[in-house]
Amino acid sequence: MNLPTFIGGVHPPEGKALTEGKAVETLRPEDVREFVYPLGLHIGAPCSPIVKKGDAVLAGQKIADTDAFVSAPKYSAVSGTVKAIEPRMAFTGAMEPSIIIESNGKYTPAPSLHDILGHKPQPSEYVKIIRESGLVGLGGACFPTHVKLSPPKGKVIKWVIVNAAECEPYLTCDDRLMLDSPDEILKGLEFVLEIFPEACGVVGIESNKPEAIATMTAHNKNPKIQIMPLKVKYPQGAEKMLIWSVTGQEVPLVPALPADVGCIVLNTRTTWQIYEAIAEGRPVTERIVTVTGDAVADPKNLRVPLGLSVRELIHACGGFKEEPVKILSGGPMMGIAMRSIDVPVVKGTSGILALTKKLAYIAEESACIRCGKCVESCPMHLNPTYLDQVVRRRDYGAFEAYNGMNCIECGSCSYICPASRHLAQTCKQGKAEVNALRRKAAQEKQEAKK
Repeated sequence: MNLPTFIGGVHPPEGKALTEGKAVETLRPEDVREFVYPLGLHIGAPCSPIVKKGDAVLAGQKIADTDAFVSAPKYSAVSGTVKAIEPRMAFTGAMEPSIIIESNGKYTPAPSLHDILGHKPQPSEYVKIIRESGLVGLGGACFPTHVKLSPPKGKVIKWVIVNAAECEPYLTCDDRLMLDSPDEILKGLEFVLEIFPEACGVVGIESNKPEAIATMTAHNKNPKIQIMPLKVKYPQGAEKMLIWSVTGQEVPLVPALPADVGCIVLNTRTTWQIYEAIAEGRPVTERIVTVTGDAVADPKNLRVPLGLSVRELIHACGGFKEEPVKILSGGPMMGIAMRSIDVPVVKGTSGILALTKKLAYIAEESACIRCGKCVESCPMHLNPTYLDQVVRRRDYGAFEAYNGMNCIECGSCSYICPASRHLAQTCKQGKAEVNALRRKAAQEKQEAKK
């Protein structure tokens, strides 16, 4: 059966068998006293505290916000007292200003968003309440959802696509959510279609999730929504690849957006959370995290409050049966290596992957043999080996000229390279350097005007 897909990509081992058959367990500890909420946002302006040390807070109470458009407020997942506002380590290893809340173990709820608004929201208020709920892309990118649902004037949205591919190896949190809460996901999509009445909805699911496909299909009663099985290929869930697979359209290069081809793409959990915000008036205070890997004693899918330490998740899974040599926030292809497990779960924490030396082995780099496998596998049709060369030479002008800024950092090139070249890493470095040079140039231009 020829299922929709894109050009390029790779087929890494899935690793999903560790958790795909395990129902989601709720972890809501009453004895854990410290919850940490970093004020930074992966994409967007950081928030400022609206509470101070010594203040009492309730579960679901807003604790930080900003007037910036590209941002989202933060809520406490627990009731208790603000213990401190100080720098704490985030999952990236950086120290970030954070609000530390000492929990009283009671999870006493704050008034709902509906109580604050005074009524259930109407379609014209959906984007407003989604923003107020603190919702960002929960697949890991953390782009504020209300911004995505506010396309530029003149852009006609024809497709609202739910990214249920979950192509990242080992992760199964979205798969389990579809099995447990199909009606809520579909209703969340229907709410978005009320914002864009000319659009149709598509839920794209890789074919290695037959139960999820069957469940979502059985629960879908809306003729404007289609459940679409997709070919199993990484990175099928990348935004531009998913749009290609579902609509046959190619999103132009940076700075083009999905809205330019009439599309909005939302993660499965994000769509579920839209239902929670609009129908139930609940802000984002928890998420499902897949805790897995060959170093974990009892891998699980856990529903956890935001701000809880990753160490508590590992403990809930029986700890480590073998000492891990690498722990990632996310999956093995796009996850970020963690320096410590004493960091909080944040909105973008889709998985914690702990690997032993057997699976985390990284071979030494050797010379490029010009085989072209990286070019064939790149879903963005770039030349990773050339981009690697120019970054190592610090020729960032050439990096830009050869569209290096369009790299989605999926890791396909590094995975397929027989010479074990760190191609994705150097492309990521190149993008960071170009962005730094752009910021410096903008600052110098601004100073010259003074």
